[in-house]
Amino acid sequence: MTCVAVVGHVEWVDFVRVAHFPARGEVEHAERAFAHAGGGGVVAAVTLAELGAQVDFFCALGRDDNGEAAAAELTRRGVTVHAAWRHDATRYVFTLLDGGGERTIVTVGERLAPAGDDELPWELLERTDGVYLTAGDAAAVRRARSARILVTTPRVGESLADGGLPIDALVFSASDGDEVRWVQTFTSQTRLMVATEGGDGGRWWGESEGRWPAAPPLGEVQDSYGCGDSFAAGFMFGLAQGMPVEDAAAVGAQCGARMLTRLGAP
Repeated sequence: MTCVAVVGHVEWVDFVRVAHFPARGEVEHAERAFAHAGGGGVVAAVTLAELGAQVDFFCALGRDDNGEAAAAELTRRGVTVHAAWRHDATRYVFTLLDGGGERTIVTVGERLAPAGDDELPWELLERTDGVYLTAGDAAAVRRARSARILVTTPRVGESLADGGLPIDALVFSASDGDEVRWVQTFTSQTRLMVATEGGDGGRWWGESEGRWPAAPPLGEVQDSYGCGDSFAAGFMFGLAQGMPVEDAAAVGAQCGARMLTRLGAP
């Protein structure tokens, strides 16, 4: 069994369905769809568990109802949760899902991230085939780097630049202006830059270069939430198994396409 890990964040997400996003001052009727654990770290961890991997998830949670519920939900989904419990509240997210499958997100509270000095079983990462990193301080990044393969998002921010640790792959959205700008900071320390392009697939460059096609969704498109992180998780899974880049990208594309058919991934 492939042993992988996610080092990242958890949010408690309340999904509400609307016909369209209301304009300023407009009143729009909505239906509450569901609430569950979300955020990039959660999407990645569940994606990896569904791929059949053994998944350790290093995170930080508030000692509150939402944090407890998130840990219990992830455990039910086959993820081993290693949580640093905080006095701060677990971040709450309010998400509007419109009729076209797009989402509008409002976050409430600070994002909680694991720290390298949290008393967690970090030594497990030294025996891990691959890690996907979505949040953490500089010390947590160094812990994540002890795995054979490290894939990350530029949204981890300045923690990635600390010490210039080598990154195997940096996955970002080519349509996200912030991510495109942020990745320039990490070019010199990154082996593969991986840009997703939605329905056009995507491309990578660095020690090699190429493109991959998008995978067709096997069902009706419901929601684009989580597609990027599910792609990154699948891509990391492929690299951790020793696949060539194009094959790892194909696994990621299939994971992203599957998320498109799910309302409120994961």
